[in-house]
Amino acid sequence: MRLTSLRGAARSGHRARPHFPRIPEAGDGSEVVGRGRRAKLPPGVAAGVRIAAGEKRGSCDQRTSSSIQIKHRTTVQKSNSSSSTSSPETARKLHPRPSDKLNPKTINPFGEQSRAPSAFAAIYSKGGIPCRLVHGSVKHRLQWECPPENLPFDPLLITLAEGLRETKHPYTFVSKEGFRELLLVQGAPEKAVPLLPRLIPALKAALVHLDDEVFARGLNALVQLSVVVGPSLNDHLKHLLTSLSKRLRDKKFKEPITSALQKLEQHGGNGSLIIIKSKIPTYCSICC
Repeated sequence: MRLTSLRGAARSGHRARPHFPRIPEAGDGSEVVGRGRRAKLPPGVAAGVRIAAGEKRGSCDQRTSSSIQIKHRTTVQKSNSSSSTSSPETARKLHPRPSDKLNPKTINPFGEQSRAPSAFAAIYSKGGIPCRLVHGSVKHRLQWECPPENLPFDPLLITLAEGLRETKHPYTFVSKEGFRELLLVQGAPEKAVPLLPRLIPALKAALVHLDDEVFARGLNALVQLSVVVGPSLNDHLKHLLTSLSKRLRDKKFKEPITSALQKLEQHGGNGSLIIIKSKIPTYCSICC
């Protein structure tokens, strides 16, 4: 029957259109069209068609929602980056104003300190050093609460020697000037010689310090001490010459160290020369 109809269509010049069964839509899974008539699907097959159609729609919706979320996240990130770069603080960091150099950021005195104060700073703040700093128009000076000759060297002289390692004002000036003035009082040799075993470690700590100014203060204090105690320093001199020999490699300290060694020899005598030559063979004596 069907072959006859196709042949007839071919003779008449018309092309026969093939007929395919209609695929059920998502909501219409119970009927299917085949050969011009609708047929009922079994309940199990219809349920499977509906589930497959629902899963396909769900996966499509999930992909759509995920793409929307990605686009939204990208938009938020772009807005955040644009707002951060356009903020005044960021713009100020990228393009600093000339006034920022004239008005540097100050330290908050009420904020937490980065580190605890040193022993000398703590003693000075509590009034353990019986003097105060007087600011002058040309130079500063110390004003003692009582005459320095009436002050005990133990432990004041040792505390001032330990303060030579300070790097902040006014501790640097107080320790340097206080040590010098205390050694100038009457009867200083008798008071300073018994303290040498405790003074030498404090001077050595200043001489091995990495800060150049601290080293220079320690070197001057050593010379001042040698003037007062004389040959009594020879027994402790070997503990200090190692750091001096290392600093001699620095050109800017070669002349000050050589001058200090000559003063140590001058006040220490022939015994100091032997010790210096044993530690620093290149030293040129003042007798040469």
